[in-house]
Amino acid sequence: MSVRRRHTLRALSVATAVVALAAGCSSANSGANKGGGAGASGVLTLGKPDGPQTNNSNPFLATSAGATLGYRFMIYEPLAMTNQIRPTDKADPWLATAWDWESNFTKLTFTLDKRAKWADGKPLTAADVAFTFELLKKHPALNGNGIPYDGIAVEGEKVVLTFKESQFVNQNKIITTFVVPKHVWEKVENPETWPNRTPVGSGPYKLKTFTPQTTTLTATPTYWKGETKVKELRYTAYNDNSAATTALANGKLEWSFVFMPNYKQLYIAKDAKNHKLWFPSGLGIHGLWFNTARKPFDNPALRKAMAMVVDRKAIHVQAQATLYPEISNPTGIPLPAGAPFLAPEYKNATTKPDVDGAKALLMDAGFKLSGGVLKDPSGKPVELTFTDPAGWNDYITGLSIIKDNIKQIGIAAKVKTQTAEAWGTDVATGNFDATLHWTNSGATPYDMYQNIMDGAILQPVGKTSQLGNFGRFKSPEATAALKEYANATDDAARTKAMNTLQKIMVEQAPVIPTAAAPIGAEYSTKNWKGWPTAEDPYAAPQHTQPDALEVVLNLEPAK
Repeated sequence: MSVRRRHTLRALSVATAVVALAAGCSSANSGANKGGGAGASGVLTLGKPDGPQTNNSNPFLATSAGATLGYRFMIYEPLAMTNQIRPTDKADPWLATAWDWESNFTKLTFTLDKRAKWADGKPLTAADVAFTFELLKKHPALNGNGIPYDGIAVEGEKVVLTFKESQFVNQNKIITTFVVPKHVWEKVENPETWPNRTPVGSGPYKLKTFTPQTTTLTATPTYWKGETKVKELRYTAYNDNSAATTALANGKLEWSFVFMPNYKQLYIAKDAKNHKLWFPSGLGIHGLWFNTARKPFDNPALRKAMAMVVDRKAIHVQAQATLYPEISNPTGIPLPAGAPFLAPEYKNATTKPDVDGAKALLMDAGFKLSGGVLKDPSGKPVELTFTDPAGWNDYITGLSIIKDNIKQIGIAAKVKTQTAEAWGTDVATGNFDATLHWTNSGATPYDMYQNIMDGAILQPVGKTSQLGNFGRFKSPEATAALKEYANATDDAARTKAMNTLQKIMVEQAPVIPTAAAPIGAEYSTKNWKGWPTAEDPYAAPQHTQPDALEVVLNLEPAK
């Protein structure tokens, strides 16, 4: 499986998390690393099983090769660098030396680092920063986080943003915005479709060569923060998980994130000294999304009953090989990271299956169970189709477990696999019954719930949803609570709104949480040292995350 990042679905965003096992190896990958092994001459090899890529380095397009492979973070830099696994920690200054919020997060002033410059030697100025925000304001297709920019002004060497509503929940998204050079982008006729094949950024690397299989970046000698130890980054787009796993095992691939059911044998045992993996979790989840615009899945009692019988422990062990943190609370909030946010009524709640309770709930809602078949209040048998991409075996195994679980309450299900591209389109347009998918993540559970429930981003079936609510969940109460949380002026008001969102999640189950979403990776210490670890969690270890740049800059030759 390709990037399951937190911000939206695969066809529209990168995403967070891991990759699923597929069989076979394609000739597209054979020889991808011939003539220069990992670590040779300062080379760091990275890769993922996303298949051949199209030459597109537009950093704002989630479907670009730069986003899918993650190299956009090496060319373009943010104003500030946040830690994706510790999002409440203070961000590190980057292009900005300071950022100051005022008036309940409706005004933000950036002070820029005067040393910053573009790879072509021109200085990076406040005009570039303002131009970038104007670009996002003018072009919603580039504004992947849906930030409601209002005023954008240059005041001396500072940039001032104003908003009509509090941006408390969007703080990290705004300060981590990529900055692009005005002198390049102002000449672009349509930035929403521009492939940007010769990208100019302020980061330490520039694009050297691009092929559908391999993308090579080389270090910029004049990088404004100083010389880098890693001189070349070589990204390989493997056609499947098997090829990527083989490359990891034999050392040709040094940094990746691939789901391996038997990772100890397939990867660790091949070089126990150097082959490492770390899968920390944020506050996002994987879960079964219902299309609530389709009957009978518009019935919250049916969705909740299904949630009550899903065996998360079996999914944790069988589908995710214990790599993903287990979901143990029906609110979907990952623990222990999310424990401070739990509402009092759910602090001791569990996800232990309750088949009898589910049956009772269904009977009370007018469903009938007869001869092992559940019929909805209109008398029709309850049937559904689960869909996910072929080869994403963690998801497909999870669907198989859920299929068996819901059979206990008389629901017949079948599993249909698709290409990742077709699936992405169907999820975005609401053409599905139920699908395993990930959610956004952030500094609080707000991002997860907003991604699932927000009526402000609700699109009708057939129209592409860019930002979430793929299940077309319509709840004025949830939308109001999300807005209250975002605009609250004190913690008490936020807590009240968060408790409301948890209750809606449990009682109406727009999504059945199945696992916490890790931001994990496999990496080798044979040639490079300085990787983030549980003992030194200075950044997320995944190379498609924004703080991957911080990881690369922290690496040093191991010998």
